[in-house]
Amino acid sequence: MIAQATTSIGEPNGVAIAFFAVFISATLSITYWAARRTRTTDDFYAAGRSVTAGQNGLALAGDYMSAASFLGIAGLVATSGFDGLLYSTGWLVGWPVVLFLVAEPLRNLGRYTFADVVAARLNPRPVRIAAAVGTLATITFYLIAQMVGAGGLIRLLLGVPYELAVVGVGFAMMAYVLFGGMLATTWVQIVKAVLLLGGAAMLALMVLAQFNYSPLALFAAAAEQYGDGVLAPGQLVQNPLDAISLGIALMFGTAGLPHILMRFYTVPDARAARRSVFFATGLIGLFYLLTFILGFGAMVLVGPDVIRSVDAGGNMAAPLLAELLGGRPFLGFIAAVAFATILAVVAGLALSGAAAISHDLWASVVRRGNPRPGEELLVARVATVVLALIAIALGVVFKGQNVAFMVGLAFAIAASGNFPALLLAVFWRRTSTAGAAASMIVGTLATVLLITLSPAIQVDLLHHDRAIFPLRNPALLSVPISFAVGMLVSLLRPDADGAARYAALERRTLLGADDEERAPLAH
Repeated sequence: MIAQATTSIGEPNGVAIAFFAVFISATLSITYWAARRTRTTDDFYAAGRSVTAGQNGLALAGDYMSAASFLGIAGLVATSGFDGLLYSTGWLVGWPVVLFLVAEPLRNLGRYTFADVVAARLNPRPVRIAAAVGTLATITFYLIAQMVGAGGLIRLLLGVPYELAVVGVGFAMMAYVLFGGMLATTWVQIVKAVLLLGGAAMLALMVLAQFNYSPLALFAAAAEQYGDGVLAPGQLVQNPLDAISLGIALMFGTAGLPHILMRFYTVPDARAARRSVFFATGLIGLFYLLTFILGFGAMVLVGPDVIRSVDAGGNMAAPLLAELLGGRPFLGFIAAVAFATILAVVAGLALSGAAAISHDLWASVVRRGNPRPGEELLVARVATVVLALIAIALGVVFKGQNVAFMVGLAFAIAASGNFPALLLAVFWRRTSTAGAAASMIVGTLATVLLITLSPAIQVDLLHHDRAIFPLRNPALLSVPISFAVGMLVSLLRPDADGAARYAALERRTLLGADDEERAPLAH
């Protein structure tokens, strides 16, 4: 057994700096290459629909394997044991929902955003406004997690102030999206996915080598040091309703994440969309198995107290483990991989947020579907700058929060504000414009309100004695509310020609349509 050791984290790491420089140089080269091929709105939002199924599968996995996955889950498992698995399994089981319910209709019905699908047979203006609210709320919480992870990582590994690190990540994100659009973001995600899977696999093998390559021996060592409780639920999530609520958020939130849904427009057809989900699911499943090994490895070899002493949120468990097993050079490599993970994800988030503002709000609502030439692309780039500044500010405010937990809240908003309306619009004949809009607005606002009243904000952030709403994740209540409101309002305020337009949508869902035909179905 390896003894717990002191760490050099917090001191400048030359290897980490070198890896950071190589990654930034490589991705900026990709961005320059992509910028020369990004001339139209279609190029900016959807990479000209030229991405293959395999490439998109890697990019989807890259988009999904975020800082919360690599840093947050490993930290939760290392400090809480078995309960960290809730995040791994919850995020993974959402992909069959995407495969069987979402991927094909999305590719056949939409152009750039998930709001295209919801608005396909409804009055587009109120639906797009409501969809933009849900999209931007989801992206905001997701960005907070990435920026917190980035700031903590760079501060500890390069010795720079947390706030300066957050600013640096924000400006790098801005450069990728402003100049390279979806094509640059896609290839940055592919590079990052390969690096992350390779780095996690190397570290997991180094952990298992200490236990004769037996995961059971690793788990037995954890139980011997910290008691059998670390292998059972209840360390992190003690209320069963909290566990159920978290599972609902993670499972259905996957099918409502704007930056994930946007990826299905980059492939040429629905078959490629389905295949890309299949590839992504396998890669993501493998990665989450690795993070569980990393978490217990950090618990046994590094120790929860050491991990918390370096970072209160536990986010440095994987880097500490890398240093212990491979020294400062391997720490530098793993840190660079984590940094690549964060930069790639925030670029995807910023692009989907810019699309919501420029395509859903400006082009479709303000300009009523007739923007001036080049105007939509200009608004998207301005929106990217604004989103980057907001992300920097929120990253500073939420310093110290566990990134996996923060992403869980983003998933709750996606599960409540986006997924119910998407499902109702595609599969329920009686869904009306008012019902879809009400589902998205009420689902989003209810989730944000319940999060504000939950222990996550009231106790952890504001340090009150207790919270008004008892659950840490509100999806158990907010998701049914969103479905119920959408269905009730649809029944009370139906669309006059809803049945005929649903029949047209159903044909297009099954048979597809050329891109130029993907306009809202006629009233």
